[in-house]
Amino acid sequence: MSQSRWGTGLKYIFRQPAFYVAWLLWAAVLLAGFIFTRGIPALAGAVPRSAVGLFMILALIGAAALVTRNRPILDLGERAPERSIALRELLLMLLYGAVVMVAGRILGEHFFGEGIAMHLNGSLMGATRVQSPVEVVTWAAFNGTLFALLPYLVFRSRGYSNFQLNLKSANLRNDLLLIFVVLALSCAVDLTGPNIFQLTLHQQVVGGPLSFILHLFGTDLPIMIFIYAILVPRFFRLFSPMTAYLLGALSYPTMHIFESGTHYDTIGHATLSLIFIYLGFFPAGLMKSFLTWRTGNAWVHLWAFHAISPHVTVDTRLIVADFHIH
Repeated sequence: MSQSRWGTGLKYIFRQPAFYVAWLLWAAVLLAGFIFTRGIPALAGAVPRSAVGLFMILALIGAAALVTRNRPILDLGERAPERSIALRELLLMLLYGAVVMVAGRILGEHFFGEGIAMHLNGSLMGATRVQSPVEVVTWAAFNGTLFALLPYLVFRSRGYSNFQLNLKSANLRNDLLLIFVVLALSCAVDLTGPNIFQLTLHQQVVGGPLSFILHLFGTDLPIMIFIYAILVPRFFRLFSPMTAYLLGALSYPTMHIFESGTHYDTIGHATLSLIFIYLGFFPAGLMKSFLTWRTGNAWVHLWAFHAISPHVTVDTRLIVADFHIH
């Protein structure tokens, strides 16, 4: 992309009301986070870490934009049906997703003492309990089937191609380069904290592939199919590109509102839980949404910024503990 095209892109961004609304909402959530975490030592650093995380993600987006600078800006809305059908499909998918999330919460609490969420207890953050292998496999099967396999089969049966579902590359060479760059940078950040290389060789060899497979079905494919293959093209059909991009980013934390540690028994607990979720997951959603928009290929975000980093580099430690791998 030439300097003039970069300038045109920035002018477009700064002209979009959604851009300023997003920053205002983010600032409001940050402020609420500071207010609600006062006097809670365990959460004292959560808000500053989230702010730092956002700027790290923006730097990563900048690197991705540089790699894709010569690629055309895609209109992903062209891959969705006409507006009335797109709206109906979108609303039905949102309703379906809400029902499955609530069902996972209820069933998980009944059978395992904790709801089935989009991440395992302890994923990316400190574990509060050790999960049984049966619970972990159930988690992967539940999410993989209901958020990935069934939606994919339904939309394929409705006549949508893999291209229309953002599951086919239009520029494989640049996609691979982008995956390599983003993955390398993301892994470099992961390795500054607790990571797979602090485990024994046996734990790495056994736990690493196991973590990859379980997280692939438990969260990676569900997020890719539900949000970035199905919802995102319909967002782009119904809204402006900037609004659609931000809705794609916002959908990511929304699918995590029942993560372990969230409580909705009181207004205060519910508010704190939602602040925690949106501060923690929205920056990553921005990255996933950007990668999908720039490439039209939802697989790019899965391989560059989900399946390996962090779910192998970081979360292998969790799987090793849950499966008692020594």
